[in-house]
Amino acid sequence: MTNNQEKQLTNIENDDTLTNRQGHPITNNQNIRTVGNRGPATLENYDFIGKISHFDREKIPERIVHARGAGAHGYFEAYGTVGDEPASKYTRAKLFQEKGKRTPVFVRFSTVVHGTHSPETVRDPRGFAVKFYTEDGNWDLVGNNLKIFFIRDAMKFPDMIHAFRPDPVTNIQDAKRFFDFCANSPETFHMVTLVYSPWGIPANYRMMQGSGVNTYKWVNSEGKAVLVKYHWEPKQGIKNLTTKEAQEIQAKNFNHATQDLYEAIERGDYPEWELFVQIMEDGPHPELDFDPLDCTKLWPKDQFPWLPVGRLVLNKNPENYFLEVEQAAFGTGVLVDGLDFSDDKMLQGRTFSYSDTQRYRLGANYLQLPINAPKKRVATNQEGGFMRYHNDKGPNQNLHVNYEPSSMGGLKEAEQVGKEYTPMIEGNLVRESIDRTNDFKQAGETYRNFEQWEKDELINNLVNDLSICPKDIQEKMISYAKAADEGYGRRLREGLEAKNKEKHHEEIAEEFHPLGAYNAKKAVEQAIQKGKDTKSY
Repeated sequence: MTNNQEKQLTNIENDDTLTNRQGHPITNNQNIRTVGNRGPATLENYDFIGKISHFDREKIPERIVHARGAGAHGYFEAYGTVGDEPASKYTRAKLFQEKGKRTPVFVRFSTVVHGTHSPETVRDPRGFAVKFYTEDGNWDLVGNNLKIFFIRDAMKFPDMIHAFRPDPVTNIQDAKRFFDFCANSPETFHMVTLVYSPWGIPANYRMMQGSGVNTYKWVNSEGKAVLVKYHWEPKQGIKNLTTKEAQEIQAKNFNHATQDLYEAIERGDYPEWELFVQIMEDGPHPELDFDPLDCTKLWPKDQFPWLPVGRLVLNKNPENYFLEVEQAAFGTGVLVDGLDFSDDKMLQGRTFSYSDTQRYRLGANYLQLPINAPKKRVATNQEGGFMRYHNDKGPNQNLHVNYEPSSMGGLKEAEQVGKEYTPMIEGNLVRESIDRTNDFKQAGETYRNFEQWEKDELINNLVNDLSICPKDIQEKMISYAKAADEGYGRRLREGLEAKNKEKHHEEIAEEFHPLGAYNAKKAVEQAIQKGKDTKSY
């Protein structure tokens, strides 16, 4: 370096030099600027103010539900068939048409009720959301691990989540609130049966099933539609935990499922799921004892077999959790040509809510973030909004024209090739439940399909949490169990009677009791009893 070059340089910068967001090299990242080395500080501490003000804003609003999550990149490989038939018979969606065709994906797993750093051993459904970056744009398949849901009408969703989340006064989740809602919403009982069984605590994310939960439609090139349900089946096998096992794991590691997923991919043990669909002709199907649009119900396998359509492989971990996992935004309304909505009331409510909550969390331009942006050209007439950093315009678009229609070089509508599906809709506008509610039959079938240890665990879990509830709630839940299966109801009643003899009911009812947290009050007392006295310093 010449003397002349030395005079022109203020700072020496290399590829690994720390800078601020303006690109200025940082020469002192240890000390703020002060009057003397003891202070006070001065207001013009630009680098410190930039650093600390960004730190103050590092956390964006967390998801209202599904805040705790883990994710990974991978691909979906199509079989080109639906069972033994060509995929084109049922759908014109391009990602399913060719055998071996691979579509990039990002998958986010999650728990539902609790916050970003809650334990991954909680009794809770697990979210299973897949973003397909298809050649026709993004498709989001957003579901959970249990195939059904608590409610069938989106009007009840905020109330359900309020009841399941911590008490607004104590900030403690309370089983009394959970069962108060469920006892007064009989359609929840099938999901309660699953959540309180070992299926309510999957061993990890790799070894759990997934499902689209809601009913969708597939549309072929002739405009014919069928109803469809999606199911992910793990090639790693399925493993669930008992409450005792989950508590032992939580005592050692409350991030165990995130760690398991990350380390499996790092060592090349790539998780894999096979995607199956169930297909039903579109229509109300009055011959069934349930409504096919009711998301509290399973479609029986013997009547509607699982048909394989492809496989999902996760082979790359995120490089930055916040950029990819936390900012990943999914929505049930994100469908490509050949996929369509059904009239499922929960699906239609979710379709507004999911995208709306992403705009709240991430801003109007959240789809410009790399993790959410489609891996194809985008050209819109959208303008402005917080954090807009890319001009979504066509290469030949007249930039003065941000509207449509136009004859001055604006964007044009695409030509539709596939015939649109146009079902006939007729009926009065009403606010009513569906006709075939049948809230207990499938809960009984699920109970009878459990292995004995699963039945024992289910009864024990229900008894422990219901024992703190008022008598009227206990009686309602017993009546639901009896309606589902005589033995189920009998065992639940016997268990509660025995439990209630252990301690006076009025005393039990005063306890705060998070779901599955046996002896929660004792833990509070033990912290005082076992804590070691320490002198002040």
